[in-house]
Amino acid sequence: MSCNILKFLVQCTHEILPIRRQHNMKVYRTDEIRSVVLLGHGGCGKTSLVEAMAYVSGATNRMGKVTDGNTISDFDKEEQKREFSISTTLVPIEWEKAKINILDTPGYFDFVGEVEEAVSVADAAVIVVSGKAGVEVGTEKAWELCDKYNLPRMVYVTEMDVDDASFRQVVQDLTDRYGKVIAPHFQPIRENEKLVGYVNVIKNAGRRYTGIGQREECEIPDYCKPNLEIYREKLLEAVAETSDEFMERYFAGEEFSVEEIRAAMRTEVMEGDIVPVAMGSNIQAQGVANLLSDIVRFFPSPDCRECAGINRKTNEIYEANYDFARAKSAYVFKTMVDPFIGKYSFIKVCSGVLKGEDVLYNSDSEADEKLGKIYTMVGNKPVEVSELFAGDIGAIGKLANTKTGDTLSTKATPILYGKTEYSKPYTYMRYVTKNKGDEDKVSQALQKMMAEDVTLKAVNDSENRQSLIYGMGDQHLEIAVSKLAERYKCEVTLETPKVAFRETIKKKSDVDTKYKKQSGGHGQYGHVKMTFEPSGDLDAPYVFEETVVGGAVPKNYFPAVEKGLQESVQKGPLAGYPVVGVKATLYDGSYHPVDSSEMAFKTATIQAFKKGFMEAGPILLEPIASVKVVVPDDYTGDVMGDLNKRRGRVLGMNPVSGGCQEIVADIPMTGLFGYCTVLRSMTGGRGTYSYEFARYEQAPSDVQEAEIKKRAAEEA
Repeated sequence: MSCNILKFLVQCTHEILPIRRQHNMKVYRTDEIRSVVLLGHGGCGKTSLVEAMAYVSGATNRMGKVTDGNTISDFDKEEQKREFSISTTLVPIEWEKAKINILDTPGYFDFVGEVEEAVSVADAAVIVVSGKAGVEVGTEKAWELCDKYNLPRMVYVTEMDVDDASFRQVVQDLTDRYGKVIAPHFQPIRENEKLVGYVNVIKNAGRRYTGIGQREECEIPDYCKPNLEIYREKLLEAVAETSDEFMERYFAGEEFSVEEIRAAMRTEVMEGDIVPVAMGSNIQAQGVANLLSDIVRFFPSPDCRECAGINRKTNEIYEANYDFARAKSAYVFKTMVDPFIGKYSFIKVCSGVLKGEDVLYNSDSEADEKLGKIYTMVGNKPVEVSELFAGDIGAIGKLANTKTGDTLSTKATPILYGKTEYSKPYTYMRYVTKNKGDEDKVSQALQKMMAEDVTLKAVNDSENRQSLIYGMGDQHLEIAVSKLAERYKCEVTLETPKVAFRETIKKKSDVDTKYKKQSGGHGQYGHVKMTFEPSGDLDAPYVFEETVVGGAVPKNYFPAVEKGLQESVQKGPLAGYPVVGVKATLYDGSYHPVDSSEMAFKTATIQAFKKGFMEAGPILLEPIASVKVVVPDDYTGDVMGDLNKRRGRVLGMNPVSGGCQEIVADIPMTGLFGYCTVLRSMTGGRGTYSYEFARYEQAPSDVQEAEIKKRAAEEA
C-alpha cells in the first residue's frame, strides 16, 4: 500500500514540475559563444520560445507554460501572478557544439531598463513577432534598439499553429517598413489551419514534422510555390550582392550551392544587409531546432565584435575586443538581489579568462573584489562553472563593492568601460508607509530594489515633506509597491504628490510693527518700520536692505531682523509655501535701552513680514516644465490638443528621424500627472516624452484659490 502511495506522489510531482536535467555546463571558447537577446512586443511569445529552446536542446525534460507559472524565465512571483516578464533572464542553451546565451527580455515599455541592460551585452538579436498579432509597436521599438546598438538580427514568427496566424502578412508588413533587407528563409506548410511542416527556402525543399525536433522530407505543396518563388528570388538576390563573382553567376542564371548561400548569408546578416525571417510554434516546439541552428550558423561570436574601454593607468584606449589572450576585464551589466539566494552581479567578460578565486579590481569603487565561485545562471538557478572565456556571460555572487555599470579588471591593467545609457524615469508618485515606524525598513528595501532596477528611483523631497518614487510608468510603480509587500513585507500606498508651489508679491507695502511684552524684570521691546516689494529675482527668497538713519535701530539688531526674514520666507503667509522674490527694507524703528533684544527684533520682523506680505498683492507661483514629446506625424494633432487641455503652451515642432515630430511645450508640473499613460494610449505606445523644470509662473486664480483652500484644510 505504502509503495503505491509513493508511486502516486512521484507521479504527481512529475505532473506539477517540469523536470530539469542537471546542468553540467562545460567551458566554451570565445568562438563557440553566441549571446542573443530576444526582443519583441509584450505577449508575442519570447518566454515560451525560451521554454521550447530549452526543451528541444535537452536542457529540460518538459516545457513549462507562462499560464502555469512554471517557466525558467519568469521565476519571480510578480511575473507568475501577472503572466508576463518583468526582468531580463539569462538562459544558456547548448546546441551544435556552441553555447547560446539567451537573454529573455520583458516586452512591456515600463521595463525598458531591463531591455537596455540585455541589449548592451548582446552580440545579436532575435525579434519575436506573433503570427496572429503581427507587427506591433514593440516590434518597431525592438528594431530601433538593434539599430542603436548596431546588432545583427533575425525575425522569428511565433504562433504558426494558431488558426488566424499569417506568415505572409507578417513578411509583407516587415518588408513595407524595412525594405529589401527582409529575407524569409523558411515558409510554413499548413493543412487545415495547422502547421504541419515547412519549406526550407535555402535548400528549396519541403519538410514535414514527425515529432518534437524531428522532420522528414516531403513534396512542396503547390499552394506554397508562388510565395516560395518570391522568397527565393529575394534571398538569391541578396546573396549575389556579396561579391562581383556571385553577381555574374546570378545574372548568368547559375545555381548557388547551399554552402555558398549560407556563407554569403552569414556575411550579410553580420553586416545588417539581410534580416532572415523564420517561423514556428513554441507550444509544439516546431521550428525551434532550425532557429537554434541559424543562431549558431549566422550570428557572430563575440570575437567578431568590437569592445573598448580606457586604461586608467595610461589613459589610453584599451581595445579588449573579447580577446581571451588579453588581461582580464568584465563589465557588470545587471544585478539580481534575491531575498533567498542573495546578490548576484551579472557580467560579460570583455577580455581574458575569468576563473573562480580570481581577485579583481573595481575601477569605479577603487576596491578589490575576490570572486569566489563563478556561475552561469539558468533563470534564477546558479550553475557553477570553472571559468568564463572572453565574450561569455555569467554571474558572480556577493560582490560587496560592485554595482550595475561597474568594471572589474586587474590592478596591473585597470580598465573602465563606458556605462550603458538607460531611459530616464519621469513618472512619479508620493509613497506613504502604512505602518508607523516602517520608514527605515521601506527605505532599505527600496535601496535593494534600486540596485536591481536602474530605472527605479526613490527621492526624499524635504521641501514638501514627502517621499517620491520614480519609474517608467504607472504599471512599473504599481509592481514596485507589490514587490515591497511580497518580498520585503513593507506596505506602502501611492498618492498624488504635492507640487512645489512658491509664494511672492506683486505690489509694495509699508508696515510699522512693534513687539512689546512687559513682565516682571526685563520686558521685550522691538520696533521696526519696513517696506516689502518685488525684488525681481525669483531664484532668491529675499533681498534685505537697511536705510536706517540716526541709530533709530542700532546696528547690532540688523542680524536679528534678517534672521526674522530667513524664518518667515520658509513658510509663506498665503498657503504655507516657500517665499521667493521679496525685497525687504528696514528704514526706521525704535529701541529700548533695557528691554530691547535680538529675540524682540526677530519677532517684530516676523510679524511685520506676515502683515506686509499680505498687503503687497500676494500670489502663488506654479512650477513650469519644458516638455518634449516625440510622436509619429499622424498623432501630432491629438497630442497638441491634449497638451492645451493640460494648460500647456506649444512652442514649436521639429522633425526628427523615423517620420516623427518633436513637440516642444511649456506645461505646469501639475499637468504632467498621469501623462505617461495618456500619451501611450493616445499614440498606441509610440509616443515618448521627457521634461525638465524651467521656471516659476503666476498660477491662474482658480488654481490659486483651490490650493489655498486645500492648504487651509490640511492645516486645520
